[in-house]
Amino acid sequence: MTQITNYKYESTKVIPLGSCAFRQPFAKSHCRFIHGYRLQAKFWFGCNELDENNWVVDFGGLKDLKTTLEQMFDHTTVVWEKDPERPLFEFLHSKGVIDLRVMTDGVGIEKFAEYCLNAANKFVIDLTNGRCNCWKVEVWEHENNSAICEISSQLNSYTVTPTTKTPEPEPKQEPVKQETPPLHYPKSTIHTKDLLLALLGEITQKENK
Repeated sequence: MTQITNYKYESTKVIPLGSCAFRQPFAKSHCRFIHGYRLQAKFWFGCNELDENNWVVDFGGLKDLKTTLEQMFDHTTVVWEKDPERPLFEFLHSKGVIDLRVMTDGVGIEKFAEYCLNAANKFVIDLTNGRCNCWKVEVWEHENNSAICEISSQLNSYTVTPTTKTPEPEPKQEPVKQETPPLHYPKSTIHTKDLLLALLGEITQKENK
C-alpha cells in the first residue's frame, strides 16, 4: 500500500493505550457483549529532514500525546453513539460505575487506530512545525489481533487494514431461569427514576416468591 509520502527517514514508537472495554452492539457473535483488552499502539513517523539532534521526532516530546490517548482508552468504556443501549451506559457513567467515552463513527480496533492516527498526526505536525508526519498506526487487542490505519497518497484519505484475526471460542452461556424475567430497558431513552422502579420491581417480585 502506498503511503502519503516517500519519506527519506522514518521512525516508530510503541505506546500503551491502557485497558479498555467496548462492544459491537450489532454483531451476531459474542463481540456484542462488553469485553476488554489491554490496548497497545505502534506509530510510524516520517520526514525528509531530521531535526538538530538527527531525529525524525523527539520521543521524549510525545508525553502529552500519550496522556491524551490514555485519557481516551485507559480504564474507560468506549461505545458507539448509535449503540441502542447508550442511555444505559450514560446512566452507569453518571453513577460512577464506568468512565464513558462515546465515539461518533463506531468502535473497535480499526476505529481506535483511526482515532490514534488523527491525534498523533495533528500532534506531531504541531510539535515539529510541519516537518514530520504520523502516517500509520497499528493497534493491538493482543498478540494475535491488530488493525492498521494509514494515510494513502492515492486516495488522499485514511485506509483501514484489519489483520487476520484468530477465531475465539464462544463463551459458555448460563441458562436463564424462567422464573426471573430479564429487565428490558428502552433503547432510545432511559431515566434514573424508570431504572430504579424497574430494579425495585424485580426485587419485590423475588421477595414475594
